[in-house]
Amino acid sequence: MEYDPLRRGIAELIGTFTLIFAGMGSIVFASSGVLGVALAHGLAIAIMASAVGHISGGHFNPAVTLGFLVTRRIAPALAIVYWVSQLAGAVLGALALRATFPDEVNLDSGVPVLNSTIGTGSGLVLEAIMTFLLVWVIFATAVDPGGAFKSISGLAIGLTITIGVLAAGPLTGAALNPARALGPELVFNVWDDFWVYIVGPGVGGAAAALLYNWLYLRPAAQVPVVGTAESGVLEPRPGDAATD
Repeated sequence: MEYDPLRRGIAELIGTFTLIFAGMGSIVFASSGVLGVALAHGLAIAIMASAVGHISGGHFNPAVTLGFLVTRRIAPALAIVYWVSQLAGAVLGALALRATFPDEVNLDSGVPVLNSTIGTGSGLVLEAIMTFLLVWVIFATAVDPGGAFKSISGLAIGLTITIGVLAAGPLTGAALNPARALGPELVFNVWDDFWVYIVGPGVGGAAAALLYNWLYLRPAAQVPVVGTAESGVLEPRPGDAATD
């Protein structure tokens, strides 16, 4: 079934809202620890990707949508709808936290910022690498028709986010997603190194999509053949092989 842009956009909005509300909400209570934070982010995406992936593809991340755009797997106009919906969902998620959590909770702690022990260059590379891995897994499981785990791709995607938070969370906050950073930044007015969370995931996501698409999703060239029209049999020439 095909869904119109509005219905797809709403699915993206709700999915991104869930990521912010659950993921950021897990951060503001220190007792959850890095494992709890990682699981909150990963499970939020795994659940929502499984729930509405058949409607919108379950991007919930402008970097993922950018990967689809640069590989021509989404129309530019629809990509804009996704980006607006993702940012709106992130803002609404942060606003919902502000409206429902106790006043004494420091919600600013849920805004991703760089650890003082690393520079912006290292932070940029970390965000790019982890987003590269995320988009690579998305293309391998949810896009590639030969992917062995397409029916449960949400689980693989959620687990990738979980390891991303475990690996980079203490250093960058492991946004891996421009909306995950921009929504809370807009609501709580915390802008430390904000560009890292736009450029890093954007570069990493686009690179992963382009590389996977080039390596594995391009149509294979035809195998050169020889034979006689009279016999009706065409056979590969010795030594010939299909090449890209």
